[in-house]
Amino acid sequence: MSAAVPRRAALTASVEDYLKAIYELEGYGGAAGTKELAAALGIAPASVSGMVRRLAEQGLISHQRYRGVRLTDAGRRAALGTIRRHRVIEAYLAEALGYPWDRVHDEAERLEHAASDELVDRMAAAIGEPETDPHGAPIPARDGTMDERRLASLDDLPPGTQARIQRVEDDDPARLRYLGELGIKPGAPVRIVDRAPYGGPITLRIARAERLIGSELARHVLVIPPPGVTFSHAAGARSAVPAAGRDAAGSARHAAGGGKRGRRRRGSAHDRD
Repeated sequence: MSAAVPRRAALTASVEDYLKAIYELEGYGGAAGTKELAAALGIAPASVSGMVRRLAEQGLISHQRYRGVRLTDAGRRAALGTIRRHRVIEAYLAEALGYPWDRVHDEAERLEHAASDELVDRMAAAIGEPETDPHGAPIPARDGTMDERRLASLDDLPPGTQARIQRVEDDDPARLRYLGELGIKPGAPVRIVDRAPYGGPITLRIARAERLIGSELARHVLVIPPPGVTFSHAAGARSAVPAAGRDAAGSARHAAGGGKRGRRRRGSAHDRD
């Protein structure tokens, strides 16, 4: 049986960030390697090894040498609790205070570790219990459940495909502003008109206008996949696209709801500690 979740006050901001990063990395196909975790958090692998031991001692993760780390039930609940706080804060800033969607992430990053669960619940109630944050990421419910359906990126879709934008990655404010100018936001219907070969631009139709975007940018825009779509670029059920083509601003913690450090492509099992 998994250990109970430690009282909220017992989890430091660093621990919460680790748990969020592990949660997101698990969405890419299983256990998270310590080297991957170090890259996601932007710290030295030696520091990760020490924290991994402490998290295992607290019953928040399980760790097998060469097989990486996994969240226990207790660790998963703690990670989802932090993700809920972050995403509710984002939604509240946007809905109640009028913050633009490209600014709420960094504000929520500063507040997520300090806000009490009661305060976050009151924020959610005040804005009608939103199911997603301003970028379309699902908000965990109070009981820890969350929509974890598998998403595809626009870069996965063949010409002629019609879909509705479900989520946009939030780790780059400038990219969010640019996508907003193009009308590429959660809820917008989109049709893939054409794709240039060899990674060339993708022609989209959004709101009766045609837009051109690059393949790399398209990987940051996620949709519920239509039948028959293969996931060449999509991530696991939990969140955004893999690190292919992503710059150092990308982050496991961003996809899970916090943080600002770089993430790298998942390595092989031999890269895992």
